[in-house]
Amino acid sequence: MHAPPTSVLLPTVRWTDACEEVAAQLGAGDELLVICDTADDPVADRRGETPDGARIVLAGEPEGCSGKANAIAAGMAAATNDRIVWTDDDFRHPDDWLATLAADYERQGPTTEIPVFVGLDPLARLFEPAYAIGGTAAVAAGGIAWGGAVVFERADLADGEDAFLADLRRTVSDDGTLSEHVDVTAVNRTRTVSAGGSLRESVERFVRFVQIVRHHAPAAIAFDVALSVGFAALVLFAPLVGVSLVTAISGAVYARFGIRRATFLLAAPAVLVSPALIAYALARRTFVWGGRRYRWRSLFDVAVEPV
Repeated sequence: MHAPPTSVLLPTVRWTDACEEVAAQLGAGDELLVICDTADDPVADRRGETPDGARIVLAGEPEGCSGKANAIAAGMAAATNDRIVWTDDDFRHPDDWLATLAADYERQGPTTEIPVFVGLDPLARLFEPAYAIGGTAAVAAGGIAWGGAVVFERADLADGEDAFLADLRRTVSDDGTLSEHVDVTAVNRTRTVSAGGSLRESVERFVRFVQIVRHHAPAAIAFDVALSVGFAALVLFAPLVGVSLVTAISGAVYARFGIRRATFLLAAPAVLVSPALIAYALARRTFVWGGRRYRWRSLFDVAVEPV
């Protein structure tokens, strides 16, 4: 069965390898929308010089939402097809990526791939076991969409597209919001995503992730706090048992998802510092993402401030 035409939404301020990779996979009727903020972004200079099926969309400056959510909302409005794929520019898209997602949808409906975050700096590498459990395993468990690789159709939006776009334009997390509007199923396939690059970037990313869980799943963040305190106490007061247990859990998660990195051995030190890091992330009133500072007071109360 031939898949219907697909609109691929890719927010980025620069024309990257990911843009070329996805553009090369477009079939008849497919389109790639590369979404930036304004004409001042470098990728905007590519207007009129993009491959067949690709075009640049200017989303404008965000007001009351994140730049990413604003870009996705603009892309959804500009897309001409009913089948939608979201993706990012921070991982490799193999030649069969788009076709495989299309096949996934035909088999099981709205589908997300699974991210594996690989740290580019010491702090991001320390976070890898936590991201493997709280990110990779959580997406695989079902019900959570990863905006880097997710396919759905407009008709899958439970409350309709207008309600979905209205929510996007007043919040921070694009995939957190999508998860509340579409029932997605994870496919057993991972993509390696670079994370961090500097200590500040890693701290801000960690704060953002904690804030996303806090606003979209308050019960989950309460569970995470209790779990981190419990494991930290176990490692501190019963080190032989605690270190063995958390390392074994981390190693099992790595093995399950084919993550061939020695960073699972950092699970114990990560656990020791996690209560303080989570407390810091919850106490922060703002965080920086993509060159903007956000004050996220509640799920649908976001202020964009200068950095």
